[in-house]
Amino acid sequence: MESVLPKKLYRAIREEVPDSDYTVPIGKAKIRRAGDDVTLITWGSMVRPCLEAAEKPNDGSIEVIDVRTISPLDSSTILTSVKKTGRAIIVHEAARSFGVGAEISARINEKELLSLEAPVLRVTGYDVPTPYPKLEDYFLPSVDRIYKAVQQVLSF
Repeated sequence: MESVLPKKLYRAIREEVPDSDYTVPIGKAKIRRAGDDVTLITWGSMVRPCLEAAEKPNDGSIEVIDVRTISPLDSSTILTSVKKTGRAIIVHEAARSFGVGAEISARINEKELLSLEAPVLRVTGYDVPTPYPKLEDYFLPSVDRIYKAVQQVLSF
């Protein structure tokens, strides 16, 4: 049976793990990087490329939100950040259409439309079946694709 976790996550990130018992709150997003000019909204294997893109030199400071759970979705953290920055980019590895990214974009447009200084962008996989590993790097959002989206919303 094939694993449901993206294989790129295996051994991709090293973090400190607390010695004592701990929990990750269900339905509570985590701000992985604070910023004032653009909000990157992501989860799972796309957190790392978003953080890398946020570290690249640019004309603004980038906030990275790891939603951590899709249902329930922490809309409050997302909307508060978008209201602060005025710009939102949703990054995920699934196909672009009809998914969680579109739902997050709809919630932003319903609740914070007047706070936006640029259209909400999505950096996603393409609307095709997921390719075999040979083409996976082309299919998945890359640091460069995320960075270009950041530049696009900053220059809008």
